Amino acid sequence: QVQLVESGGGSVQAGDSLRLSCTVSRSIFSSYVLGWFRQPPGKEREFAAAIHWSGNSKTYYSDSVKGRFTIARDNAKKVVYLQMISLTPEDTAVYYCAAAPTYYSDTFYYSDRNYQYWGQGTQVTVSS
Repeated sequence: QVQLVESGGGSVQAGDSLRLSCTVSRSIFSSYVLGWFRQPPGKEREFAAAIHWSGNSKTYYSDSVKGRFTIARDNAKKVVYLQMISLTPEDTAVYYCAAAPTYYSDTFYYSDRNYQYWGQGTQVTVSS
């Protein structure tokens, strides 16, 4: 069983930066993708970013975070990061880390239904 633990959430002002971390409890198969999803208050969970756990570290971003968020991994530490800059109140959400098996189609990674393991979430609140 893979366990994912998020950390780094908090309350910040608009324009600030924040870095989230997702620690993986044990080695996951190289053929996995680690993703970040978020759920704004009163809304459905949505995709933010994803990265392949091995290989060329191909990344994926939603249009809403592209250019402001950067996903990266440290395999030795078993950690996936989400660096967030230029935060706005619209980024307020519970952020979840998740893991999905790799698939031949990249669109697979944009749906939370395809992720097998989930963390408990970390709250990010951005005030104007």
